[in-house]
Amino acid sequence: MSTIQVRIDPKTKKAAKKILDKVGLDMSSAIKVYLKQIIISEGIPFSLLTENGLTIQQEQEVLKASEEAKRGVNVSGAFEGEEAIEFLKKLQNED
Repeated sequence: MSTIQVRIDPKTKKAAKKILDKVGLDMSSAIKVYLKQIIISEGIPFSLLTENGLTIQQEQEVLKASEEAKRGVNVSGAFEGEEAIEFLKKLQNED
């Protein structure tokens, strides 16, 4: 067996441990599961989300649309924030 050391801030560790305790995993087992899933999926086994809950691509689309709107390009009326997010998610699912 190999040993891996990870530096993580206490707040993140505590929050993760609380969730892992609920599902019956210790930190070491959870990391083993994660590493095995990386191998199985040959990549990160989940979508990477920004702090806004969007994928990186979705967030880039929102920023692009915001810049276009400021310039008056591709403007089709006002969107509420959640409408814009749902619209972008729908676009992503069409791909």
